[in-house]
Amino acid sequence: MSRKIIYLFNPISGTTRKEALLKKIETATKAENIDFEFMRTDPQGDYEALRKKIDREKVTDIVIIGGDGTVNQVTGALRGCKIKFGIIPRRSGNGLAYTAGIPKNATRALEIIFAGASKKVDAFMINDQYACMLCGLGLDASVAHKFAVRRTRGLITYTQESVLQFFQATPYRFKILINDFSFPTDAYFISVANSNQFGNNVTIAPQASLNDGLLDIVIVQRMMKMMLPIAVLKQIQGNNQLLQLAEDIAKNTVLYFQTAELIIKNLDNAPLHVDGEPRRTAHEFSIKILKDCFDLIQPRLE
Repeated sequence: MSRKIIYLFNPISGTTRKEALLKKIETATKAENIDFEFMRTDPQGDYEALRKKIDREKVTDIVIIGGDGTVNQVTGALRGCKIKFGIIPRRSGNGLAYTAGIPKNATRALEIIFAGASKKVDAFMINDQYACMLCGLGLDASVAHKFAVRRTRGLITYTQESVLQFFQATPYRFKILINDFSFPTDAYFISVANSNQFGNNVTIAPQASLNDGLLDIVIVQRMMKMMLPIAVLKQIQGNNQLLQLAEDIAKNTVLYFQTAELIIKNLDNAPLHVDGEPRRTAHEFSIKILKDCFDLIQPRLE
């Protein structure tokens, strides 16, 4: 079947470097004899006209040139359309792309778009908000809120903000409900992940899979603050295993478990981020997996 690709790009971000990237994409796609066009992303996330265009013009692929926030907005707006999504990672983060094995190098990412295979990817809802990768409450959300208003972006700025927020961090009170089981916890942050990353190749949920029908929950509980970096590092390295949740709540500093849905009562109104973007918090969150939500072009297995 012939393909038609729409490349979605942010017209505001980048300058000369962005123009060079678009030219590279144009040249490579023409060499593959694939019909394509460029379109701008919508800052308000209104893609109703694009949905109609996809149906009218038999568009087969939507390729997102951007980071996790753009991927969230586009896949959330266009899920349900009979298309495949591709990603050419840009900006910081790119957790979903990296989990799927899509490199930041644009040439290699294009090779995957042209020759890769689409696979089903789960997403999830947090109340009425859509997430394709990760949401968090507490410390990491505080970083996201502060990072969003910084004039400069990138990994260095994000690291600086993380250090500042670490020294100001205090635990928040939560209550977790899973089926008929519930428990309270004072935690620095809670991450709900479908991918295994915070982004920038930092793995927070080592067992996470993009299509296993399960969410990976990481709860970093109250502890001596100087132990916090060590506990998080152990989690990133995959050394913390939650064997029996009921027994480990009292003795483990980091809890890690999987579930298809849960409720989080946010007793202190801890801040929220969704796929790295700051969002308005709430007193309670109902979180549920969206199984096989969309098709993502990924590297073929050898």
